[in-house]
Amino acid sequence: MTMAMATLPFVQPVTLQQGSIALVPLGLSHADGLRAAAQDGELWTLRITSVPEPHEIQTYIQTALQTDNRLAFAVTHATTGEVLGSTSFHDIVPSVKRVEIGYTWYAARCQRTHVNTTAKLLMLTHAFEKLGCHVVGWRTDNFNFASQKAIERLGARKDGVLRGHALRRDGTIRDTVMYSMRAGEWPEAKAQLLYLLNKPRQSPQSHSPTH
Repeated sequence: MTMAMATLPFVQPVTLQQGSIALVPLGLSHADGLRAAAQDGELWTLRITSVPEPHEIQTYIQTALQTDNRLAFAVTHATTGEVLGSTSFHDIVPSVKRVEIGYTWYAARCQRTHVNTTAKLLMLTHAFEKLGCHVVGWRTDNFNFASQKAIERLGARKDGVLRGHALRRDGTIRDTVMYSMRAGEWPEAKAQLLYLLNKPRQSPQSHSPTH
């Protein structure tokens, strides 16, 4: 356990799994797999995301592990261990039982598949049903329309926009769109997520883990 996580008894490292998807606490052992995931689609070239370049992967992981109020996961194939992407609980506020979900990205082949829906089901179930969270939040770039639609499909509500909130990788200043879901809204959102998972969808191609 890192020193940062030691101060957060509210959220402890945990492995979450459903079907073929497992979220495991991110570690340096995931560096090669995370690098391969980022290279699938050259995701770091997108100005509205914070996906690391291949040579930045180890620093990216170390930063995640050392950041207060964050628990980072590697999103993996439960059987093969192949790394499909990453996501995190962050901006954790134990006093009001609030977490945010973010730093989420996947290999290009996993986008528009069941991977993100399953990961969100696992994280939201853990947040509301295990941690007893009162609210879960999200934030995204005002030009990341795909992310905004994905968050809204979860049943989250738009709280507003923080203008001039953060720097993008290209040095421009972004507005940040904020969303949240309250505990009372979770049962309906959970039913919708389960419905989406039961619909026929494209599955990511399976690869052997990188050695």
